[in-house]
Amino acid sequence: MFPPKAFLDAIGSQASRLFNGETPLSRSEIEAQFKGIVQGALSKLDVVSREEFDSQMVVLARTRARLEALEAKVAELEEKLTPAADE
Repeated sequence: MFPPKAFLDAIGSQASRLFNGETPLSRSEIEAQFKGIVQGALSKLDVVSREEFDSQMVVLARTRARLEALEAKVAELEEKLTPAADE
């Protein structure tokens, strides 16, 4: 994984080569090439898409809710067993 400074330096150097070209490029060509530069740099990072992140957050919330329910059930069962052990 790139350290943040190396990542930004790589994007900056590629972008400066794009903008220092001798042939004038149209705005759409510059946007397309810059988008390719950024996507190429991001593909080298260990990142997930927003959709994947959101779906994992849903799974995590569901798992937490189930865990809390199980913990409550265990506490309830322990409470029922404790008075029986005291008698």
